[in-house]
Order: sequence, then C-alpha cells, then structure tokens
Amino acid sequence: MSEFKLPDVGEGLTEAEIVTWKVSVGDEIKVNDIIVDIETAKSIVELPSPYEGRVDALLVDEGQTVDVGTPIIRIVSADEPAGEPVAAPPATDEPRATMPHATTAGQFAAAGDLVPDALTEAPPTASAPPKAEEKRQSVLVGYGPRTTSTKRRARKGAVASVDTEKVPQRSIRALAKPPVRKLAKDLGIDLDSVPADGDIITRADVEAFAGLRDSQPAPTATPATSLEDQRIPIKGVRKMTAEAMVASAFTAPHVTEWVTVDVSKTMELVAQLKSDDRFAGVRVSPLLIVARAVCLAMRRTPEINSTWDDAAQEIVLKGSVNLGIAAATPRGLVVPNIVGADSMTLPELAQAFGELIATARDGKTQPAQMAGGSFTITNIGVFGIDAGTPILNPGESGILAVGAINKRPWVGEDDEIVARWVTTLALSFDHRVVDGEQGSRFLADVAAILGNPALALTY
Repeated sequence: MSEFKLPDVGEGLTEAEIVTWKVSVGDEIKVNDIIVDIETAKSIVELPSPYEGRVDALLVDEGQTVDVGTPIIRIVSADEPAGEPVAAPPATDEPRATMPHATTAGQFAAAGDLVPDALTEAPPTASAPPKAEEKRQSVLVGYGPRTTSTKRRARKGAVASVDTEKVPQRSIRALAKPPVRKLAKDLGIDLDSVPADGDIITRADVEAFAGLRDSQPAPTATPATSLEDQRIPIKGVRKMTAEAMVASAFTAPHVTEWVTVDVSKTMELVAQLKSDDRFAGVRVSPLLIVARAVCLAMRRTPEINSTWDDAAQEIVLKGSVNLGIAAATPRGLVVPNIVGADSMTLPELAQAFGELIATARDGKTQPAQMAGGSFTITNIGVFGIDAGTPILNPGESGILAVGAINKRPWVGEDDEIVARWVTTLALSFDHRVVDGEQGSRFLADVAAILGNPALALTY
C-alpha cells in the first residue's frame, strides 16, 4: 500500500489546490498515468502516478488547498487488500467561487458547464464484520463517472418515492452536484433523507422529496431587496499575481510614456505574411510584428532589457531577450516567456507565439516557463482599449501595452485627412534602471518600425 504525497513541482512552492481528479476509487492505474490536476501559485500542473495498482482512497477533495508533503491518494497493488476507508474532509455549506475545471484533454470547460457528478465507494455489506469504530466512506466531489472496466456495486435501497417519515438515514455522505446541494439547503432539506433512483441525488429527487414533505403550500417569500454578496477565495494564480503586482508597484518607480502611430504599413505586411508559405499553420497578427520591433529596438537601448539587483547593488543587462507575453486565462493572468526571442527568425517567432498562447489558455503553462523573463508585452487592444499604464513584471525593467488598432482620421503627407490604421503604444519602465531619454528612444524606435517595417533592415 502506497500513499502519494503532494510534491513540490518546482520553484519552492509550498502548497497547491486539488483542481480535478482524473481517477476514481477502484480504478486500475499504471506508473506515469495522470491522476490529478493541481493549481499552484503560478499554473495548473498534471501529476503522474509514481505507483501502479488500484486506487484505494482519494484523501483530499477537489477545491481543497493542501501543503506540499500532504498525502493525497492511496494506491494498493493488485494482490494487496484494500485499506480502511478514509473519510473525506468535512463538507461545507459555504459558497465557493465557480471556476472552470480542466478536462482530460487539458482544456477548460465553459464557465456555464455543470460540475460533474460525485463518486464514492459502495458501503460495506451487512455480512461484513463490525469495526471497532465506524468511519465515513471516502468521497470525491466534482468528478463524474468514467467509462472504464472498473465495476462498482450499486447503492442499495434507492426507490422512486417513499413516505418521508420512513426514509432511512444514510450511513455515508449523500452524493449530489453543488447546485443540487444548494437547492436542498435553500429548502431546508437534509440530503441524507432524500431517496434517489440512482447513485447520485438529482434536482428532481430533491423537488419530489420537498413535495412529499410539505403538505401545506410554502409561504410566499418576501422579494429580496438586493443580491447577496459573493466571496471568491484569493488563491492560486490570482493570489500570486496580486502579490507580484503589489511588490512591483511599491518597489520599482514606474514611468509611463505614450506614442500614437500610423501602423497601416504593418497591417499590409501582416496581410502579406498570411499568404506566405513559411507561415502556413501559424497565426500571424500585428502583435508578431510588435514583438519583432521590440527585439530590434533593444539593440539600441539594452537598458530596457535589464534588471535591478538590489542585493548586489548592480544593474544586470540581460544577454538575450526572454520576451513575456501576458495572457488572460480563465484562472487569471499568466506571463509565459519566449526564451531567446531576439535570436529567432520571424517564422520561428510566430511558431513560438502560437505554442505559448495555446499552452497558456489551456492552463498548462509550467512555472519554469514563467521564470526569467526580461521584458513583457501586453495586448490590451483585444479588449478595445486604446492605452493604459501597465505595471512591470517583478524583476523586469520594461513592459509595453499595445492598444486597439483601428481606422482613424490621420493627417497625411500632403496635409490631407485620410483614414489610416492607428494604434497607441504605452511603455512603462523602471526609472532606477532606465532614464527618460533611454525609455523615450526605445519607444520611438518601436513606433518607427511599426510605422515603416522596412526600417527593420537598418537595426
């Protein structure tokens, strides 16, 4: 019998949240089978099993945050008897923030999807020898039935309808989805008293039981004058982001500058690249050209690609550009890096962009992919925003916000007002490292390349 303890998946993390179990009690697993998705302070990580055998107990519920080193699952070998049932952590009636769960393909379900069903071991039979102390069965909430060869014993005593005064109390925790639990709570119903046709108590079961229980019409509820407050736990990626932003805002003296530029020639270049065979299978966008312009502009202003080492009292000029791309995900903001972006060709940079964004949106960005960044680009234009004052990523000296690119009136070379593709760039930099002259020159160079991409040949 083996207990798998929550490991440190990197960078000295001390805790993680159990997001989605990939296995259920009774499943047969092999070494390196993915058994659970966990959320650390930086990303979602899949954990493989170091053992082969049968899942005997899931020791931690989904949604629970535990310390590194805490046993989370018990596995027994095929010829080993099952251990004593382990009680799941006590349920709570406190509402929990709705958060999309990772699927077996590693992608996030839509926010409106139902939370999958819950599973449990079948209770011991009547002929089983009595135990010295009665223990509750292990319960996993939030993961649905799996199509496997594992066979489970049907729950006994389920009926379609029954006299409410003769309903037997369950010896284990009733199984139901969170919305059904909330309905039962609102109606003042104990789920352990609700009969069901199957292993899981449904909304219809609760409503039917409520109809049998209430012989008199329920009193008319007084309309609420306001909605109740919702409390969302601060944890995982959101917690880390908040701590990093507070540290950055109150450590590095931020300066932000703006420039508005005609990027019509960049838009023409993007259209040409989309029909180029070298970019087949990758998404080409103006952000790709912005990234290239940033890398080129750093050749004239290397201070923007540096960090302030307070302990050593040194400014560290980075040898290469590890370009961070801010990505909004269902679990919060993450900033994975393209390592060595300055040494890549444009097709290689486009490929790296596509892989980075896809991994981030699937919640599979690993902690190592978000470490060691030297400069960040955030594309606020996708939300229709013209400009902003971005906050530096800790340890970096510059971040560029790219505003919306849209058609605007523009004064042309002949002083005629014409419609052109225009955007606003906003650069924030650490004034301890980057002087105003250096920040201004860098931003002007980026704007010049986007205004006329042919200038890239001169850098």
